[in-house]
Amino acid sequence: MVANANRRMESTEQIWVLMSRCLSGEASVEEQVELQAALRQQPQLMQQYEMMTRLWNSNNQTEHAINEDSKINRILQLSTVQDSLQNDNEAFRVESLYRRRKLRKRVIKYMGIAAIIIFLPIAIFTSLKKEKVAKPTSAATEVVAQNGSRTRTILPDGSTVSLNAGSKILYDKNFNGTLREVTLFGEAFFDVVKNPNRPFIVHAGGINIRVLGTSFNVKSYPDDKKIETTLIHGLVQITNANDKRQAPIYLRPNQKFVASYFESDDNDEDENERAFNLDDKSFAIKNLDSTIKETERIETAWVYNRLEFKGDSFEELAKKMERWYNISIKFEDDAVKKLEFVGSFEKETVEGAFTALQAVASFKFTIKGHEIFIKTSK
Repeated sequence: MVANANRRMESTEQIWVLMSRCLSGEASVEEQVELQAALRQQPQLMQQYEMMTRLWNSNNQTEHAINEDSKINRILQLSTVQDSLQNDNEAFRVESLYRRRKLRKRVIKYMGIAAIIIFLPIAIFTSLKKEKVAKPTSAATEVVAQNGSRTRTILPDGSTVSLNAGSKILYDKNFNGTLREVTLFGEAFFDVVKNPNRPFIVHAGGINIRVLGTSFNVKSYPDDKKIETTLIHGLVQITNANDKRQAPIYLRPNQKFVASYFESDDNDEDENERAFNLDDKSFAIKNLDSTIKETERIETAWVYNRLEFKGDSFEELAKKMERWYNISIKFEDDAVKKLEFVGSFEKETVEGAFTALQAVASFKFTIKGHEIFIKTSK
C-alpha cells in the first residue's frame, strides 16, 4: 500500500508541474494532452486547474512582483493542499525523506507561477474588498485656540491640555489605544495623568516627547525657528521623529530643551517634520532656576495670562503679539526690527502695549483696524 501511495503522490505532483507549465506557456503539445488525460481522472484537480486558468486569464496583463522567499513559502504550503486533496488514503503521508526533498526541488521551479496565481489575486481581491467597505474606527478630534485667545481641554484619559493663542492639537477621538498620542501645532502645557501601561506621546515639530505622568510645556509654532520643551515635574524622553538612529534626550524637572532647525533641501517640508540633529550642537539643555515659582516663570507665564518677553527682538516679539492680540504687524523698515525688549503684558490693550514699548525704545506705530504699522522714529 505504501508503494501505491508513493506512486499516486508522485503522479499528483507531476500533474501540478504540468499545470504550471501549461499556464506559463512552456508545455509541449504532448504535455498538454497528458495533462488533460490526467485531469479527467481526478475531478478535484480539474476544478483547481479551471480556477487557476480563470485567474491567469484575468491577470495575465499585470506584472506582480514577489520575492523569492515569499514564493518558496507559498510553494511549500502546497504540501498541505496536496494532503487535503488526497485525504481518502492515510498512507499518502508516508514516504521517504529523500523522495519528498527530491520532488520538492523539482516542483519548486514550476509551481511558483501556480502559487502566485492562486494566492496573490485572492489576496489582492480580499484587500481591495476590505479597503472598500472598511470604516475608520474613530475620527480625529481637533482642539484649536485661535489668535487672541487661549483654551483648556480635558482629554479622555483625564489629562489636561492648555493651548496658547494660535495653537491646536489633534488626537484620536476614543483615545483608547496602547499609546496616548497627541499631535501639537503651536504651544501647549500638558498635565498628564500617570498610566505606566499607556505611555503618553506628544508629536511636535519633528520630535516625539514620551512621558508616563508629568507636567511640561511644549512650544513648536510652525513659523518659529526653534522648538522648546520645558519640564516642570516628572521625566520625559525626547526623540527625533525623522531619524530613529539619533540617541534620545532625557529631561529632568526644571530643565528646558531648545533645538534650532536647519535649512532643508525639501521646500515642501511638512511643518511638523522640520529638520534638526540631536547628535550635534543644534540643541541645548538649559537648567532653570528652581527657586522661581512656576507662576512666575517666563516659559509658562502665558498659562497665567501673561505675555512675557526677555531680550526679544522686535521681530520676535511681533510674532508673539500677533498671536496674543490677534493682529497683524507690518514693519516699514528693517532697522526697527532689531530693537530689543524686556517686559510683560497682562491686561494691556493693543494701543496700551505699544505705548508701553515706546517708553523704552524709539519708534512710531499706526493702528489701522487689525493691522499695526511700525517704523523707525526720525
